[in-house]
Amino acid sequence: MRELVDAFYRERSIVNHQIASYNDFLNRRLQRIVDTTVIGEAEEEGATERGYVYPEIEGYKIKLGKISVGRPEVKEADGSVRELMPMEARLRDLDYEAPLYLEFIPIKDGVEYEPEVVKIGELPIMVKSLACNISKGAFEEREGRKLTDEEYIELLRKIQEDPLDPGGYFISNGTERVLITVEDLAPNRVLVEKDTQYGSEIEVAKIFSQKEGYRALTVVEKRKDGVLMVSLPTTYGQIPLIVLLKALGMENDEEILNVMAMNPQLEPFILANIEECTNEYGITTKDEAIAYLGKKFAGGQAKEYRIKRVESIMDKNLLPHLGNDPVDRITKAVFMARMGMRVLELALGLREPDDKDHYANKRLKLAGDLMEDLVRVAFTALCKDLKYQIERVHAKGKEIRIGSCLRSDVLTQRLHHALATGNWGGGRAGISQLLDRTSNITSISHLRR
Repeated sequence: MRELVDAFYRERSIVNHQIASYNDFLNRRLQRIVDTTVIGEAEEEGATERGYVYPEIEGYKIKLGKISVGRPEVKEADGSVRELMPMEARLRDLDYEAPLYLEFIPIKDGVEYEPEVVKIGELPIMVKSLACNISKGAFEEREGRKLTDEEYIELLRKIQEDPLDPGGYFISNGTERVLITVEDLAPNRVLVEKDTQYGSEIEVAKIFSQKEGYRALTVVEKRKDGVLMVSLPTTYGQIPLIVLLKALGMENDEEILNVMAMNPQLEPFILANIEECTNEYGITTKDEAIAYLGKKFAGGQAKEYRIKRVESIMDKNLLPHLGNDPVDRITKAVFMARMGMRVLELALGLREPDDKDHYANKRLKLAGDLMEDLVRVAFTALCKDLKYQIERVHAKGKEIRIGSCLRSDVLTQRLHHALATGNWGGGRAGISQLLDRTSNITSISHLRR
């Protein structure tokens, strides 16, 4: 057994999960954040694409290209820039971070101009990750050849780094900071449970639908009278499930019955819901359902606006993980119908309530996931600021140069602040903590929390 454990840790470090997660963030997710960011609206309706910034200037937009991460470096008082090692960052109270470069491609009247590569800020670098100056890859790059483990250890000793230090932490202002793993309810999973409302027990199905950092909670519950009601994100009040299904394009009552009544015992309840929808609300078609929802969500507004508002809620806010296009509505309708079916099954005792404390219904957010959340918010702020600055320059009648409009400290300061205080946005505090160096065991334990 001992040999097995030794062999495992020869291949992997004790904090492999943190380093692997951060490397995945560098290789894949950073570019994905850039590709999915969209700021402003295109001039023609429906022409807004992701990966673009649309300033309010006629015929002008900016395409966001490739993002790249440099190596950690320090700028000295005399203006010279050189590589920074973790030990020097600790001793001189520096930030161990690398420059981020992004390619901007201005497009004027459909013509792409010369791409401009601009430094958009500094990214904190995890010690021993791919972008770190003391990773094996970095030494091999400098030496221009493959290194054996012995040579690598010798080179680490030369620059006064501890070969036994596992890495997996950041250095901010000379202090070592760890990102604590966060336990979260699994997104895009339907969980059914029993809840009490006004002293009576009701059955509820919940789902946290998540897409690119946007989380939306959708709830289906069964009222005392057996009617299934839905609470949609960004709206208040509840709407009958059958009305929502009709608005999403599932107009045929037989179709609704076929999707929901997988078990014959459910049929009377579903038929009662459909009847309630027809008699109580007088809704039988898609247009009637959308008109009803429009009155509910945007009462007192013009008819066109109400319809637009309902369509926007259905496409953007309702179950975003299933897509944002009108073609995805029928998929969402089937999904919502199945949620209603689960609620009825729970009410009839055909299924057990889900245990939301069970590990199958949990997800762990490691360093890479946490950095992704943080960088997405900071990058969006940077792009919004860039859009504003470009509009200002244009209003003065000057020539637009992205390099001079971009303020790189917008991104850098946000990342610094979060890493230094541990406040991660969304009300989460204590995410980054000071690494406990009391003994080797405490350090390892802290890195694996």
